[in-house]
Amino acid sequence: MAENPVPLTEDEIVIALDGLPGWRRDGDEITRTFGIRYHGGVALIVHVADVERLIGHHADIDLRWDTIRFGITTHDAGHRLTAADFDLAHRIDDIAQAHGAESLSQ
Repeated sequence: MAENPVPLTEDEIVIALDGLPGWRRDGDEITRTFGIRYHGGVALIVHVADVERLIGHHADIDLRWDTIRFGITTHDAGHRLTAADFDLAHRIDDIAQAHGAESLSQ
């Protein structure tokens, strides 16, 4: 991730979010919840964490017995949304699909 991440404008956020079905904006964070059993969720987290380590950007993850929720914002940009957040969301979607997680977000 860049040294000084640049927050997106409101218009850029709307456009980027439109390209991410299932993700929703919650203030200065984008979130998505998937249905997946606990042990499958653990495997999903490990896969996502490995990618996050490589790209240097991380989501907040909440694992429950049958759901997993991802929340993404750029802490280094004052907890604002940046292009890196939407890139990570796309990557999480691909990984979740590979693990058979079902979207619970509308």
